Amino acid sequence: MQLKHLRTLLSPQDGAAKVTCMAWSQNNAKFAVCTVDRVVLLYDEHGERRDKFSTKPADMKYGRKSYMVKGMAFSPDSTKIAIGQTDNIIYVYKIGEDWGDKKVICNKFIQTSAVTCLQWPAEYIIVFGLAEGKVRLANTKTNKSSTIYGTDSYVVSLTTNCSGKGILSGHADGTIVRYFFDDEGSGESQGKLVNHPCPPYALAWAANSIVAAGCDRRIVAYGKEGHVLQTFDYSRDPQEREFTTAAASPGGQSVVLGSYDRLRVLNWSPRRSIWEEAKPKEIANLYTVTALAWKRDGSRLCAGTLCGGVEQFDCCLRRSIYKNKFELTYVGPSQVIVKNLSSGTRVVLRSHYGYEVEEVKILGKERYLVAHTSDTLLLGDLNTNRLSEVAWQGSGGNEKYFFENENVCMIFNAGELTLVEYGSNDTLGSVRTEFMNPHLISVRINERRQRGMEDNKKLAYLVDIKTIAIVDLIGGYNIGTISHESRVDWLELNETGHKLLFRDRKLRLHLYDIESCSKTMILNFCSYVQWVPGSDVLVAQNRNSLCVWYNIEAPERVTMSSIRGDVVGLERGGGKTEVMVTEGVTTVAYTLDEGLIEFGTAIDDGNYTRATAFLETLEMTPETEAMWKTLSKLSLEARQLHIAERCFSALGHVAKARFLHETNEIADQVSREYGGEGTDFYQVRARLAMLEKNYKLAEMIFLEQNAVEEAMDMYQELHRWDECIAVAEAKGHPALEKLRRGYYQWLMDTQQEERAGELQESQGDGLAAISLYLKAGLPAKAARLVLTREELLANTELVEHITTALIKSELYERAGDLFEKIRNPQRALECYCKGNAFMKAVELARLAFPVEVVRLEEAWGDHLVQQKQLDAAINHYIEARCSIKAIEAALGARQWKKAIYILDLQDRNTASKYYPRVAQHYVSLQEYEIAEELYTKGDRTKDAIDMYTQAGRWEQAHKLAMKCMRPEDVSVLYITQAQEMEKQGKYREAERLYVTVEEPDLAITMFKKHKLYDDMIRLVGKHHPDLLSDTHLHLGKELEAEGRLQEAEYHYLEAQEWKAIVNMYRSSGLWEEAYRVAKAHGGANAHKHVAYLWAKSLGGEAAVRLLNKLGLLEAAVDHAADNCSFEFAFELSRLALKHKTPEIHLRYAMYLEDEGKFEEAEAEFIRAGKPKEAVLMFVHNQDWEAAQRVAEAHDPDSVAEVLVGQARGALEEKDFQKAEGLLLRAQRPGLALNYYKEAGLWSDALRICKDYVPGQLEALQEEYEREATKKGARGMEGLVEQARQWEQAGEYGRAVDCYLKVRDAGSSSLVEKCWMKAAELSIKFLPPQRSLEVVRTVGPQLIGIRKHSAAAELYLNLDLVKEAIDAFIEGEEWNKAKRVAKELDPRYEDYVDQHYKEVLKNQGKVDSLVGVDVVAALDLYVEQGQWDKCIETAAKQNYKILHKYVALYATHLLREGGYAQALALYVQHGAPANPQNFNIYKRIFTDMVSSPGTNSAEAYYSWADLRDVLFNLETMAARLSISLLRHTQLLPADKAFYEAGIAAKAVGWENMAFIFLNRFLDLTDAIEEGTLDALDHSDFQDTDIPFEVPLPAKQHVPEAQREEVRNWVITVSVDQRLEQVLPQDERGAYEASLVAASTGVQALPCLITGYPILRNKIELKRPGKAANKDNWNKFLMAIKTSHSPVCQDVLKFISQWCGGLPSTSFSFQ
Repeated sequence: MQLKHLRTLLSPQDGAAKVTCMAWSQNNAKFAVCTVDRVVLLYDEHGERRDKFSTKPADMKYGRKSYMVKGMAFSPDSTKIAIGQTDNIIYVYKIGEDWGDKKVICNKFIQTSAVTCLQWPAEYIIVFGLAEGKVRLANTKTNKSSTIYGTDSYVVSLTTNCSGKGILSGHADGTIVRYFFDDEGSGESQGKLVNHPCPPYALAWAANSIVAAGCDRRIVAYGKEGHVLQTFDYSRDPQEREFTTAAASPGGQSVVLGSYDRLRVLNWSPRRSIWEEAKPKEIANLYTVTALAWKRDGSRLCAGTLCGGVEQFDCCLRRSIYKNKFELTYVGPSQVIVKNLSSGTRVVLRSHYGYEVEEVKILGKERYLVAHTSDTLLLGDLNTNRLSEVAWQGSGGNEKYFFENENVCMIFNAGELTLVEYGSNDTLGSVRTEFMNPHLISVRINERRQRGMEDNKKLAYLVDIKTIAIVDLIGGYNIGTISHESRVDWLELNETGHKLLFRDRKLRLHLYDIESCSKTMILNFCSYVQWVPGSDVLVAQNRNSLCVWYNIEAPERVTMSSIRGDVVGLERGGGKTEVMVTEGVTTVAYTLDEGLIEFGTAIDDGNYTRATAFLETLEMTPETEAMWKTLSKLSLEARQLHIAERCFSALGHVAKARFLHETNEIADQVSREYGGEGTDFYQVRARLAMLEKNYKLAEMIFLEQNAVEEAMDMYQELHRWDECIAVAEAKGHPALEKLRRGYYQWLMDTQQEERAGELQESQGDGLAAISLYLKAGLPAKAARLVLTREELLANTELVEHITTALIKSELYERAGDLFEKIRNPQRALECYCKGNAFMKAVELARLAFPVEVVRLEEAWGDHLVQQKQLDAAINHYIEARCSIKAIEAALGARQWKKAIYILDLQDRNTASKYYPRVAQHYVSLQEYEIAEELYTKGDRTKDAIDMYTQAGRWEQAHKLAMKCMRPEDVSVLYITQAQEMEKQGKYREAERLYVTVEEPDLAITMFKKHKLYDDMIRLVGKHHPDLLSDTHLHLGKELEAEGRLQEAEYHYLEAQEWKAIVNMYRSSGLWEEAYRVAKAHGGANAHKHVAYLWAKSLGGEAAVRLLNKLGLLEAAVDHAADNCSFEFAFELSRLALKHKTPEIHLRYAMYLEDEGKFEEAEAEFIRAGKPKEAVLMFVHNQDWEAAQRVAEAHDPDSVAEVLVGQARGALEEKDFQKAEGLLLRAQRPGLALNYYKEAGLWSDALRICKDYVPGQLEALQEEYEREATKKGARGMEGLVEQARQWEQAGEYGRAVDCYLKVRDAGSSSLVEKCWMKAAELSIKFLPPQRSLEVVRTVGPQLIGIRKHSAAAELYLNLDLVKEAIDAFIEGEEWNKAKRVAKELDPRYEDYVDQHYKEVLKNQGKVDSLVGVDVVAALDLYVEQGQWDKCIETAAKQNYKILHKYVALYATHLLREGGYAQALALYVQHGAPANPQNFNIYKRIFTDMVSSPGTNSAEAYYSWADLRDVLFNLETMAARLSISLLRHTQLLPADKAFYEAGIAAKAVGWENMAFIFLNRFLDLTDAIEEGTLDALDHSDFQDTDIPFEVPLPAKQHVPEAQREEVRNWVITVSVDQRLEQVLPQDERGAYEASLVAASTGVQALPCLITGYPILRNKIELKRPGKAANKDNWNKFLMAIKTSHSPVCQDVLKFISQWCGGLPSTSFSFQ
């Protein structure tokens, strides 16, 4: 954080005038300063002083100066200030919210000693310290103070933590005490925390530690439990003095400490977890800082001084501007101030956990803040200043934020939706969903408070495209899941979260009641839907109908009204609600019934009195009735019985109203007598249960109060005797028998014989019961009772009596049962038949009367037909063999398949009339193929054709018709049918018929006749596309004639005739439409032309207004001028565009000029302020006099132009003298000069130039010379003559220039002479620099004409040696070039030789080149393919050159397939052991091996030659490298083993290569580790390779080669194809070891390879020196064949070392 001085709020005084204390208000709007004179100054947030007031002493008798103000703090609401004074008192002043409000003391707290410091951390709580050492608390609400804790030491400082929930006090003895009102779960201790070395006058409680300082000039940072974290010691700094005060930033990330002339700043580093000191703010003459106050948003720090000055500083880490609309001020790592630059409003964004705020974004129409820290996410609403911080793990910035809901932010991330409520620091909820569209998510957060519900937070969202889930966000559980059959495309909860609306992709609107889990489709087509804000009223659009549900509890009751457009929104305010509908280009407002909306709101809010008062104002309508019902139900539930009584009265429910009235009287009486709620009285509760028909509950309530009589009375009043008797029985009531008798008597009195009979039956008196049943006219019950008792069946008279009664009552079936029981089958059958109990009748007939079964089956079928049970009748008719009736029944029962089955069994004549009826059914099912088959069976083919026609299946109809009818008949049939369809208005069907018989023109005519132009156009486009445009045009004209202009417009547009539309609207006076069409379809300028014509038709002010409205006023003026309508243009400019008038005058003048009216044009030009144009007009017409007149009168500057024009005329007439005079009058000698030049009169031109423009004389001269050059030889001669004249005049510079301008005009000798003359003159007479330029110019030109010697002589005259040599080289005068180089500058001898070589090489003169550069000559031989010449010449040179070209020749031969010639070449010249030649040797070998004919005796000499060539290329080098391993105590071990391994690998000794390279890798690892202890020597046991070797100081092999070796070793190890053992010889010892391990005998080493000599030894002259014969012979052969000077030198060394060489003869035995 940096401190930047902003302004001085209070100027310091000359002497001591200490600022005692300062404070910022919590809302950042006010700043208070208390001065030494005890006056409180109030400043606004911009630093302007706005108010002040004086403090007062505790007792006026001691005077106004008897105290000092030691502490001051604002209340949390910023409307009060607490002042702590040394006269033992604290005053609380109410200063109000506005500047200038009256200051009133609202609290005072008298203490026992002086107040030394003061803080106001929370509402009503002031904390202060006293001189006697106590820390006390003052409560402004109770006006009492109390001690928090006490010490024996003066309180020197007091501070709070960032949240204000804890306090720290510093005392004079160095003690620092901590106290918590709420430790916020930190678990930190309270009490004495630390003992500081000095009084901690500067004390600050930061976010992560406590900072204390004082007179010892040390700053100490203490940890949370008092341990020292850091110390900043300035005690040895002579510039530093004691620290007097300290302040922590509101976020706790910075601390500022004040001392003398200096502010020190400490910043907390979250990454390092330490305090870092920033650069101190040093201000000369500031003196001691006595007070510090930090603005609550952290953006400003104020410092008060000993001299009474107050300085304001800006505190920020950095600033940035966001989208030029917001200023972001980072006042700390975890705190950012966001300021709206347009409104000036500020929001402080702070991480409560102290995390660093990384990036701040302002999203959602620039209203919502989003910021990230490392572990949290910060969100905020700028309008309401609600901020949230929630735990959030970063996800790479993939989150998507939606801000459609004002209360909650929706965050999508990786398929998860998280909800954060603004102002809450916990996530509201989180669910998994893939649907991020805000229209598929609905959140409701306490949007309307409901009675009895504290918090209401619900979420509805899509689980998948057809499933909606509803979640209670408070409990975090699912309260509903809706599975829908179609995709959901919109959903929304109502404000209370009890109802959910959703719409599917078929635009069907559904309502879901969350409590009852019921779903209702309330609209089958919905294009717009919305809840009315603040209510449960619903508005939707169904095509052209506006649907309003004022009571959503009754979704079937909807108010509908017609509209002519589309609903675009709802507006509610000012006591009304309007639905906004766009109708064309206008928006119309439809007002809803605000009263009905108000009712719903009152109901939801539980304000039933308000709802009743509102309903009283309405007339009774179905909607009002529904609302009264709703209110009655709700008021009953809420026990508001008076309102319920009023509701039932309004609904006309008199009984309920009266019952409630009586109930209310009981409740009111109880309330009056006993107080409290009368509705809790048991009689009231029982009556309410009775009202709800819950008699059991009422009984229970009565019985709870032991009111048995009341319960029985209730049941008796309701005539519920059974329940009454049950109560009496349960309670053992003495009147039980009386009740029973009374019940029976009551039944008889009320003629309830049936109930009385049941009572007798239950008591076992069957006869009495039957008697009562018969008396009650219930013979069936009597019969039932008789049938169950055998003793009663025996009573024949009783049975007869019952059967008679049954028959009389037409209860035949029961009578039949009785007759069957008494074995009277005949009577039973008759009764069954009469009673239509055919099942029993048939069963009885089968047993008793088999013949009657068929008749009974038919009768049964007839009865079932009468009962409309046709499907049941079918089988009975079949049983009765009544086929026709069975068919009719099947058809009537729609049992079509049965009908077909029965019909197929009948003869053709019977069945044919029924088939069409069945066919019609299948037609209705659109099963046309079955229907066709049935029509065909019924000989009704035409009906089948009609069926296909009506179904629009023209192809099948046509196919069927073609089968049965002639084509012409089909056409006639179809056309006739089409005409019938046309008469019925079925034009589409008629069209299909016409098209089917290929008569589209008839369809077109039909559509035209009925003015169905769209269909007509469609058919024309399909069948006559070439006539489509003409048809559109024709229709447009017809519609225009009929006055149907809008339709005509469409057709004209389709015909691309927009001009016809414009003319149509113009002729109709519809200029606005004409303008619209022109603008939309007429290109860039058409609408301007129409607007112009429109305006012209209006004229005057109206035209101006119109053009201004269209923004085309200036364009119209220009258009008028372009069309020569100058009067209209002048009129428009006069009325509205006066600045355009001169322009119109000018255009009018130009028009008059074109018309030849020059005098009028002159006047207009002058009016336009363009007299020059008039002059030019007259000049153009060569009216010189008029031009002169106008120029002199109005434009003197043009006089010269008139004279010039006149002069041009004279020139055209070749009157040069007159023209010259006029031009000189016009002071234009330059023009005269140009005219003379153009005429070729150079003498006159030069004369004029000399007299009037001498400054151009030289340029004119040069131009003249150029002209002369263009004229060729004649011109050159003129130049030469001119040069001679300059030379004679002593103008050598001009003469040289003239000579140099001479070019080849056919005479090179003349040119050479002129150039040489120019060079000669320049050398003799001109300065050296100029002469050098001339020679450098002439030299290349001479070379260009092949005068090389002359050019070289010129160069040598000026000592330009290299240029001279280049000239000789260019002329191929090599001897001269060499002589010049040798005599004048030997440095260039090689230069000449190099050029000479290149020329020889380029010209192919190889023989000459050999003498100069043999290598270049050899390369040239190679290029020319002269190999023999090349090898011959190379052989005369040294050995190295020879074998270079031998290798090139051999390579060439091998490419040509000549391996034999290549072998012969190496036999002739030797085969050196150069590594680069090995591939050549290998290729010779492989070519020879693979060549045919090499296995014969004749090929011996070829093999011998190959043997001789390869003789020198054996394994001596590998053996030598391996032998050196025994000396690794002297050689670098890693390098020795690397070279030995690589050499062994090259000759194919892979075992040894693997062991040596493996050892090499071990050594490289040991070098890196710095020790050889880990080496394994097992591979080198019994060898003379030493184990103890020095560790190399560095790696001798590069990393790349080490990596290559490592890869090879790993590969070989994996393959396991090698045996990791060193090879042995006949001694049984390692073949390269000199000592045999088994015998200890040491062999001599071979001089050539270092290997032990076991046989074929050659002794050299010095004892102990020997060689293996084979190796010695190979060495000598290599020397002979390679001619290598190196090998010869080795041989010489061996001779000296060994005292001479052995015999030179070779031995191959």
